Amino acid sequence: MPSGVPDARGLKFLSYKKMPRDTSIKKILLIGSGPIVIGQGCEFDYSGVQACKALQEEGYTVVLVNSNPATIMTDPEFAARTYVEPITAEIVERIIEKEKPDALLPTLGGQTALNTAMELVRSGFLEKSGVKLIGANAEAIEKGEDRLLFKEAMIKIGLDMPHSGVAHTMDEGYAIAEEIGTYPLIIRPAYTLGGTGGGIAYNREDFNTIVRRGLDLSPVTEVLVEESLLGWKEYEMEVMRDRADNCVVICSIENFDAMGVHTGDSITVAPAQTLTDREYQHMRDASFAIIREVGVETGGSNIQFSVNPEDGRMIVIEMNPRVSRSSALASKATGFPIAKIAAKLAVGYTLDEIPNDITRETPASFEPSIDYCVVKIPRFTFEKFRDADATLTTQMKSVGEAMAIGRTFKEAMQKALRSLETGRAGLGADGKDGNPDISYIRERLATPNAERIFFIRLAFENGVELDEIYNLTGIDPWFLKNIEDLLVSEKELGTDLDSFDFRRAKRLGYSDQQLSYITGESLDDVRKKRKAAGVIPTYRLVDTCAAEFEAYTPYFYSTYGIENEARGGDKRKVMILGGGPNRIGQGIEFDYCCVHASFALKELGFETVMVNSNPETVSTDYDTSDKLYFEPLTLEDVLNIYEEETCWGVIVQFGGQTPLNLAADLERHGCNIIGTSPKSIEQAEDRKYFSALLDELGLKQAPAGTAVSPEEAVVIAGRIGYPVLVRPSFVLGGRAMMIVYTDEELEHYMQNAVDVSPSRPVLVDRFLEDATEVDVDCICDGETTVVGAIMEHIEEAGIHSGDSACVIPSFSLSEPMREQIAIAAKRLAIALEVRGLMNIQFAVKDEELYVIEVNPRASRTVPFVSKAIGVPLAKLAAKVMAGEKLVDLGFTETIMPTHYSVKEAVFPFSKFPGIDISLGPEMKSTGEVMGIDADLGMAYAKAQMAASSSLPLEGKIFISVKDRDKDTAVELAKEFSELGYEIYSTSGTASRFEAAGIKVTRLNKLAEGRPNVLDMIKNREIAMVINTPSGRIPRRDEVSIRSGALANRVPIMTTMRGATASVRSIRSLKAAELDVTPLQEYH
Repeated sequence: MPSGVPDARGLKFLSYKKMPRDTSIKKILLIGSGPIVIGQGCEFDYSGVQACKALQEEGYTVVLVNSNPATIMTDPEFAARTYVEPITAEIVERIIEKEKPDALLPTLGGQTALNTAMELVRSGFLEKSGVKLIGANAEAIEKGEDRLLFKEAMIKIGLDMPHSGVAHTMDEGYAIAEEIGTYPLIIRPAYTLGGTGGGIAYNREDFNTIVRRGLDLSPVTEVLVEESLLGWKEYEMEVMRDRADNCVVICSIENFDAMGVHTGDSITVAPAQTLTDREYQHMRDASFAIIREVGVETGGSNIQFSVNPEDGRMIVIEMNPRVSRSSALASKATGFPIAKIAAKLAVGYTLDEIPNDITRETPASFEPSIDYCVVKIPRFTFEKFRDADATLTTQMKSVGEAMAIGRTFKEAMQKALRSLETGRAGLGADGKDGNPDISYIRERLATPNAERIFFIRLAFENGVELDEIYNLTGIDPWFLKNIEDLLVSEKELGTDLDSFDFRRAKRLGYSDQQLSYITGESLDDVRKKRKAAGVIPTYRLVDTCAAEFEAYTPYFYSTYGIENEARGGDKRKVMILGGGPNRIGQGIEFDYCCVHASFALKELGFETVMVNSNPETVSTDYDTSDKLYFEPLTLEDVLNIYEEETCWGVIVQFGGQTPLNLAADLERHGCNIIGTSPKSIEQAEDRKYFSALLDELGLKQAPAGTAVSPEEAVVIAGRIGYPVLVRPSFVLGGRAMMIVYTDEELEHYMQNAVDVSPSRPVLVDRFLEDATEVDVDCICDGETTVVGAIMEHIEEAGIHSGDSACVIPSFSLSEPMREQIAIAAKRLAIALEVRGLMNIQFAVKDEELYVIEVNPRASRTVPFVSKAIGVPLAKLAAKVMAGEKLVDLGFTETIMPTHYSVKEAVFPFSKFPGIDISLGPEMKSTGEVMGIDADLGMAYAKAQMAASSSLPLEGKIFISVKDRDKDTAVELAKEFSELGYEIYSTSGTASRFEAAGIKVTRLNKLAEGRPNVLDMIKNREIAMVINTPSGRIPRRDEVSIRSGALANRVPIMTTMRGATASVRSIRSLKAAELDVTPLQEYH
């Protein structure tokens, strides 16, 4: 307990004597959250890492299971035993049998961990194995997650709930709807993440669709049907409780959007801005009553409330009896390490026994207090799914988020908007708003959408009154008034740069880019004149206590005040630029690299300065780097920090495309970019230079050209021949990449899909059909180059590398070809003067090697390769960038593993019903999983299992493929028949099978009548679907079949190579028992 001299208030917390933890526990199994999916992002990577560190610190043996290779949590040093295995009850049972842990901690791995743990509780396996659940008991989890039990608990303690009922069948659902009596109705499935399967039903047809989907997706076949609270205000309370019944509110969070938008898709603000003190205290008391009644004894919970703006009626919406998405936001907003504290509470400590790392004086029972405003804005990627409904509802659709801190809501909001990296410099004033007519503006205000905040500004500019905007949006007038105030201030600032009030503009959150647009002056001139006027940012600490105590952890945000709390230091400083908000194409893999860079440079004696705006990540944990700046990744913000810290160097190679886009300008402003130079990075992107380099090295590439107009593109395509692969230069994640087959398609692409300019040309390549694609990650120090791994893609060339399953080591390439690939990689690394990591994509066709592209930077496959070969490539690369040599670091030879590692992509298709799920050159996956085994088939089977697409060991298989795939399909169908499967097909494919002597059952095409394959899929009669797209514009039948299979959770293969790999896996599963092995035993 704390002891020492009382402070002015008579409270003692100056020194600590450690209380005994639970000594009956020696070994703890922690379940991770698996792949990054919409609704469950890398916030659980962050919480899991904190928990692993906290438990190891306390002397426990930590056993971890997590299928996600991209997270630093699954690096072998974070647990004694790390199982990169599928997170299923069956697999966890095998791990428990092997490891014999004393306890299982399920509250830090999101819904995945909680659901798996509850399955083990219900089956009696935990009790039989003598493993106790810690963090939350089974009764508390049931009460928090089960809609009916939670409702009964709230009624018992006198808290208001929406009029609702729990349904397990469609008939029960209709009865509840009848009883409530009015539409719209909100449907919330039990035990799902990110509101998956839920929605708003405005009529009986909607109701039928959403309830049916919700029942299907709920692991316990249960949905809550409740009265609509659309337009009510929504709040969240992040609460912690210990076994001595100490309760604290870590943070209150207010949703900018009214009820009806999932909290993960809403702009959120901390602390809550529009509650009176009395309302806040009422909500705080209710939160404590809820956590006590539900019975969460040790750890964090997230509780959501709704308040009627008309009469102040407060109701409870739901509770997560675990560390949640909002916990990461609350942790980063306050500096309070919720996951770390939750882990310590789980093993018996109480809040008053755990010191606060930031102040070192206050205990964790001291409620955080903040004297700034935090704004989180979600990041969407609807451009990847053009047919998806972009309306925001109760089912989450965002793939990431950015957070910003400011002294006021205005400042924090503008910083958050420019942190999103969607091309906006703040709230308007950047030339991107366009001139929509007033009826369109009103329409966009009334329907929740990703751009609505910009339409609020446009509405004010077009003279719409605040009351009308409130009636259309339901957004609290306080927030609307702040937006209106910005417009008023903007007009008052004027346009003359010489007499400009820079300080006022900066305190309102305006970026230099916005000021450049307002004044019509260049960005460099704005920066120069602002600095000449003495207006430079000051940096304030995030300290958990509103500056009441000294903060020891240097975690900063910028503002334009009087006091600057930034600290000096005598070590050489290296700034590491993070990747900003997660999005498709730039995810957690890059954060992994940034964290390794920080660890590596600290080992070399540098002071590390991390800059990032993503609250979900390990890089933005306060103890990852020596200093953390929670700031937008724009040229202005990065330069300000570089100058404040007088950095020796900056790393731009590890954060994906975001920092690379800043590299040339940073260098122009005198920043020392360590590692591969921006010039080399640009040369790899410069088509003419790169083609000449390949010729010089004697390497082939597919015939190609560079176009800056539709006419030029058509001429190039005519010269090199169709099909062609077209893409903009300088993109990540295959953004706007497409395979086109005709002049018309190419002209349409050039005119509509991309912004073409001489500085941003479009690349036109001959597409190598039926080639095998190969990825290579290598590391170079200027003298020595080592190939980390040669990854062979399972899907053929033409599928984005981020979406294709891939294997280490390669399984079908000849030994001479592997040697040729390694030599080509090494020669390219030396020619491009690489210092650090480089990724190369090759295509192999008819034993000829072609170079597709080279990226002299960290790639998304680095974490996967590192785990497959047992070498931390990102860590070594950071040391190389700082001047170390690979010889001295002891890594000079390629490691050839004796086991197979398979990476499989995970897709968000279930969030966008009805879209086509076939794959192409534009990346669509949100995350990845890894399967490891001595047998390739078993490794692939584990990867499918981890990606929630377990392969069936018996049943009926539907095969329908395009003409070019029919020969391969015949061989495939023979194999499936030999394995005992029944083959079903439609006329064209069936005729080929019959001609080859394969027994097949013919089915009607969808237009030919019923029953058809869709009926069989819906009736759960089909075990697996193999359906390859017939062309760039797929037939309607194909889309219906593929989306039908997805909706009914039937495994589906859309490539022949994927289907062939599945047969191999099924043979392995039938021939041997699935086994589990920790990473530490492979290396």
